[in-house]
Amino acid sequence: MRTLLLSMGLAAMAFTAAADPDRIESRLAAEFDIPAANQGVGVDGDYFYAVNNHTITKHDKQTGAEVARWDGGKGGAIRHLDGAALIEGKLYGAQSNYPEWPMTSSIEVWNPETMEHVDSYSFGINYGSLTWLDRHDDAWWATFANYNRVFGRSAEAYGNKYNTMLVKLDDDFRFVEGWVFPEAIIDTFGDMSNSGGSWGPDGTLYITGHDEPEIYALRFPEAGSEMVWVGTIGLTNTGQGFAWDRTADLPTVYAIIRDKKNGNKVTVNVVEGLNAASWNQ
Repeated sequence: MRTLLLSMGLAAMAFTAAADPDRIESRLAAEFDIPAANQGVGVDGDYFYAVNNHTITKHDKQTGAEVARWDGGKGGAIRHLDGAALIEGKLYGAQSNYPEWPMTSSIEVWNPETMEHVDSYSFGINYGSLTWLDRHDDAWWATFANYNRVFGRSAEAYGNKYNTMLVKLDDDFRFVEGWVFPEAIIDTFGDMSNSGGSWGPDGTLYITGHDEPEIYALRFPEAGSEMVWVGTIGLTNTGQGFAWDRTADLPTVYAIIRDKKNGNKVTVNVVEGLNAASWNQ
């Protein structure tokens, strides 16, 4: 009996424990001075889109030249855009009223050809602040972030970062399932939270924190509600929103550098050799 119990205990440990995440480095392929790249970036075949709180600028991928822009105006209905995803000919943005309380969130939609705002879906008060949105495996995926940073006169954290949740949504943006991030990843967020997310060409979900120059590879657990951290890719970035370029020949990530002293930048990072077997866990 004792041997059986010991065997069961070891099996349980093997089921729940995860090895230290692997790490690979990317290669910086290009860098552009883009003042508007303050919150995130999206990318399609010919252009990338730099995101700030209430602006999106459209840029030529080869030169970085700005070719169009949308500006909702300071104090407008769109307060805090965090990222952009180009999906089936539309540009989707994650929007919240950060750092106001109570937290509200919405999905905003643009025509990337004209940069006209064409649609909106409101979550109201729900889960936290929406920071990114992506499409994968016939579903929508997003994170509702919460924070440990204290704003204004409040003596409480802005939601508590451990309440941050990854969600799966159906075609009508209705909740299907939800997961939390491993504490070891949450610790890298400091007082902030998960800022960006994008599904990679290897079928793995990648996310960023608020500041660290890296993205984290995640897989779903065999049981329970906590995602599994399987790898890290070093990037030329400072956290925030990012996007995999799904039109590139090699695995390529567009990311941003926020730098008040030297100016904001959009970086193009190539992750050579990335494939479905990169993370052996």
